[in-house]
Amino acid sequence: MTATTAASRDQDYHALNAMLNMYNSAGQLQLDKDKAAVEAYLHQHIAPARRTFASHAVRLKTLVDEGYYDGEMLAQYTQEELVTLFAAADQSGYQFATFLGAWKFYNSYALKSFDGSQYLEDFPQRACMVALTLARGDARFATQILAEILTGRFQPATPTFLNAGKQQRGELVSCFLLRIEDNMESIGRAVTHALQLSKRGGGVAFVLSALREAGAPIKKIENQSSGVIPVMKMLEDAFSYANQLGARQGAGAVWLHAHHPDVLRFLDTKRENADEKLRIKTLSLGVVIPDITFRLAKEDAQMALFSPYDVERITGKAFCDISISQHYDSLVADTRIRKHWVRARDFFRTLAEVQFESGYPYIMFEDTVNRANPIAGYINMSNLCSEILQVNQPSVLAENLDYLHTGKDISCNLGSLNIAHTMDSPDFAQTVETAVRALSAVSDLSVIECVPSVMAGNASAHAIGLGQMNLHGFLAREGIAYGSPEAIDFTNIYFYSIAWYALRASNRLARERNQRFAGFEQSQYASGEYFQRYTSKLWHPETARVQQLFDRANICIPDQSMWCQLRDDIMRDGLYNQNLQAVPPTGSISYINHATSSIHPVIAPVEIRKEGKTGRVYYPAPFINQSNMHLYQDAWQIGPEKIIDTYAAATQHVDQGLSLTLFFPDTATTRDINKAQIYAWQKGIKTLYYIRLRQQALAGTAIDGCVSCTL
Repeated sequence: MTATTAASRDQDYHALNAMLNMYNSAGQLQLDKDKAAVEAYLHQHIAPARRTFASHAVRLKTLVDEGYYDGEMLAQYTQEELVTLFAAADQSGYQFATFLGAWKFYNSYALKSFDGSQYLEDFPQRACMVALTLARGDARFATQILAEILTGRFQPATPTFLNAGKQQRGELVSCFLLRIEDNMESIGRAVTHALQLSKRGGGVAFVLSALREAGAPIKKIENQSSGVIPVMKMLEDAFSYANQLGARQGAGAVWLHAHHPDVLRFLDTKRENADEKLRIKTLSLGVVIPDITFRLAKEDAQMALFSPYDVERITGKAFCDISISQHYDSLVADTRIRKHWVRARDFFRTLAEVQFESGYPYIMFEDTVNRANPIAGYINMSNLCSEILQVNQPSVLAENLDYLHTGKDISCNLGSLNIAHTMDSPDFAQTVETAVRALSAVSDLSVIECVPSVMAGNASAHAIGLGQMNLHGFLAREGIAYGSPEAIDFTNIYFYSIAWYALRASNRLARERNQRFAGFEQSQYASGEYFQRYTSKLWHPETARVQQLFDRANICIPDQSMWCQLRDDIMRDGLYNQNLQAVPPTGSISYINHATSSIHPVIAPVEIRKEGKTGRVYYPAPFINQSNMHLYQDAWQIGPEKIIDTYAAATQHVDQGLSLTLFFPDTATTRDINKAQIYAWQKGIKTLYYIRLRQQALAGTAIDGCVSCTL
């Protein structure tokens, strides 16, 4: 140990981390101080509290006997297989890249003694338990998963990484999407489900569009319905009550269609000056907007808000299952359907005003989503983070709330690839396939019995959401500016390649297991329609720099013949997973993986986070150094258009959605927000997450990821 290393170990790790954000006498950021902070933290705080064991075998037996590790899971492997895996993890040379990564891991993920006084595992040991859990007795596959995690190429989402292999654990998934039908039984079940899933650490989104509006009749008696606001209040109370032993508030979101008569009151619940009887404080809000709404605004026309009660009574379909754009004219002409009228531009102005004040609502562009949907059925909502886009089916309930027919609701089986490390992988194809198989295991192992419709949906769809992170970090490392032509070109070809390799992995799973997702035969995969976009034209890098990146990485970019062969294989043997890709905001896992969040630009070259009692923690952007800082422009400097362009390049290859936050300077107006929404819709963006004004979040201050995935 050098004298310098010994001295840094003796310095306070908080002080060392804070020095990261201070300039030295040469006017440079002291980036080396963060590495010193990691070493000091591990030496001063972690090492004295680490429980030690005589051997890997003794450690595993002790932690099983004392009720920490899942003995049944470990019993799927021989003692030799277990010891070999843990020894390999020990010898991997894994090191935390940042103080925040180490701090996050030991505070939020590492197994601790029941009294919280001792740390019982380090990062490689946690990775081993995740790999062993997901491999389900296959030691070779466990070794592959472990390698992808320890190299930082693949990072399971928080619930999986936190809970896998523990005897006292929560679920491997923490994000759910549920329907509410227009009857009291479904509303009652929804409140129960909110309680049950929140108790288990889940975040839950509900679609309210099928509920009858305020003033609609009940049992033919006029002006009886109270509309959606009281239901929102009940859900909010349920999430607040089931607050996970006081650890955090439950996380919930509600989605409503733009042409629902309650939509303006729905938006008003997030205004700063809203009446306390109406104000919704903790629920997240999302609005579903079809193409027709934009057309009416362009024409400066009135837009009709249709009674869901009348629509379902006359058409036999729930309001949330109907394409309003397709049926707008016929619904307007039908005199049996009650309508309210508002000026379309007033709706968009109100939308922007509320976003200006609160950051809400999220937006789902209904027709864009359903045009891109390869699965039979209608997508009518998203989740808390606006990246999950899957079809659902209604349930039918008896008066005692028993299921007469179990429909299909949705759980999010998520994990993300680190783009930089995936591009460095010695075998790009295997990295993608390992991630798809690992996430499929998360789906297979998740049995949410407390919500039968979620359990049924997961069992039949095997849907996963393979995400991505660290785009900005990778681009900067390679000397490419975010939003530049080369950056857009790379994003396009990277996601194009991921789509092919992910589909091939799912096809192999279907062939091995002789099992397809339910409804495959009615999908655009079975008909071959999905593949026309790839077989009818050549997709290739348009810039020499991007071609060079893929050549250097020895990655085979799929050509038309490869797509034709994959199409034939899938049409013959099917796909195991109904859905494959979704790009979440990646909060905590970005920090422990040392990645930039999702495919967003950074919010600062050195991000400032407020971490509970720890206070301020400083996080340097991945690969940043004194010579490339100009490539780490923040999201506000880069602006909405380049972010939208980047997401549009990726979106065309992602079967679900991408969590997209728009950033505006403090000089922005509601008109600027509306213009960005229109631009996003025109570029084929599927969903918008938060609206962030610089005055709402100080430069460099952290913006949390999806609350359902944040500890």
